[in-house]
Amino acid sequence: MRRRPLGSVQAKTVLGATAVVTVAMVAAGIAVLLSLGANLTEQAQSQANDTARRVAVTVATRKADAALYSGLALPDDAPVQVTTTDGRLLAASRTLEKISGTGVPDVRPRGSAPEPTPTVSPTSAPTPPPTVSPSGTADDHGGAGGGRGRGKGGRDGDAQETTPSGRGSDDHATPTGTADPVVGEISGTVQEGAGHATLDGRGAAYRFATVKATDLAGQTVLVHAGASLAARESAVRTTTVVMLAGLPVLLTVVGGVTWLVTRRALAPVAGIRREMAAITASEDLSRRVPEPAAHDEVARLARTTNETLTALEASVERQRRFVADASHELRSPIASLRTQLEVGSAHPQLLDVPGAVKDTVRLQQLAADLLLLARLDAGETPTQRPVDLAALVREEAEGRAADRTPVAVDIGQDAALRAEVNGSRGQLARLVRNLLDNAQRHARTEVTVSVRRGDGRIVLAVADDGAGVPEAERERIFERFVRLDEARSRDDGGAGLGLAIARDVAHRHGGTLTVGAAPSGGARFELRLPDADV
Repeated sequence: MRRRPLGSVQAKTVLGATAVVTVAMVAAGIAVLLSLGANLTEQAQSQANDTARRVAVTVATRKADAALYSGLALPDDAPVQVTTTDGRLLAASRTLEKISGTGVPDVRPRGSAPEPTPTVSPTSAPTPPPTVSPSGTADDHGGAGGGRGRGKGGRDGDAQETTPSGRGSDDHATPTGTADPVVGEISGTVQEGAGHATLDGRGAAYRFATVKATDLAGQTVLVHAGASLAARESAVRTTTVVMLAGLPVLLTVVGGVTWLVTRRALAPVAGIRREMAAITASEDLSRRVPEPAAHDEVARLARTTNETLTALEASVERQRRFVADASHELRSPIASLRTQLEVGSAHPQLLDVPGAVKDTVRLQQLAADLLLLARLDAGETPTQRPVDLAALVREEAEGRAADRTPVAVDIGQDAALRAEVNGSRGQLARLVRNLLDNAQRHARTEVTVSVRRGDGRIVLAVADDGAGVPEAERERIFERFVRLDEARSRDDGGAGLGLAIARDVAHRHGGTLTVGAAPSGGARFELRLPDADV
């Protein structure tokens, strides 16, 4: 089947890294644009507030005469309106052509302003006209100077207030609900809003600020001033274009770097794969995959692969030796049995029936051993049932009472000792039988078997007074079809499988089987199995 290009780890890594960077950059870009827009909007609003307060201070401190509003100088670079509280336009910026968002759409006054009527509180005497200082500022009742201070910072009077609902709305609510300032002062409250205006043919969005002021004639007016949002829109637009233009470049760089890094990191894996494919094709298990010099996951994978190949090579080699040895061992009794049968067929009087029976029994035992080893190699799990090892040893010893070398059982002072282990009774009986057969084959006068409990283990020891096992051969004798030189006589019936089967059965039951020197000078085999009662 054809491999899909995006099915490789390298391609998936590149796509994953690119996707993560894309999401991160888009989120960061949105956050930057929102923050930039909010900051520039705040700056525009602050500029509108300052302009409205500055014009309001001018209105509040200007000398009261007939030309108070007709001759009022207003900035041309910002939309400014001065209106009465009922919405009649008194003055506007000269360059203003169109406006929305202040509640007064007029851009030119519709007639002269009526004579101002002083505002008189019903519970207090009329406020006398303020005294104008030589510098042109009113200083009676705090004067416009105090109003200017409150308008700029709001330190000496009412704190500056803004209406949250006014921000971002096209409808500009005027602060008519607040108290009118006294003569010559401006209100400390600033009403903020949003709208559009056209100056000298250029339309744009604006932030607006509205401040109340009471002129020296006693008339309360509203000053609307705006600050353009064109800088904000231009900055946001430019930033957006730059980000959109730079994002593909950044993603290309990220994808390319990720591709190169992953290709370099996975290069040893490709080498391991090629070598494994070559090993599979050649069936040469002596070859090994290359191990990188780095101490990373790939290097550990290579080392583990080589360890697996080593174990596999040893297993295959052991299997080959097993097949070869089994063929050799089977060939002798079969050939002997065939010869006896052919001689008996030609000369019935020469038929050696006892010898034929002996060869048949030996052949049967060898076949049974090979079958058991095959089951053990296949990973057959023994039945987990409690088995009294002490009782099993007594039964095997009693059945050998008439043998040339009797078996003495030593189970300590407690004759009713129960040493239970979990496992297969048949396999454990085979293990004990093989150990006793081996001991009797090499013993001179006695074989001793002991069973005891300790440290959560059942310990079975089989000792003889024979020649013992040389220390250099104590592991080799557990290999299959291995017989020491002095024990290679086939007349005793040994095929070199008994101890190998015994150790395999011990391992399958979670135990160990070792050999050492007995006190009498012979060999001492010690079996340790987990205690079922622990």
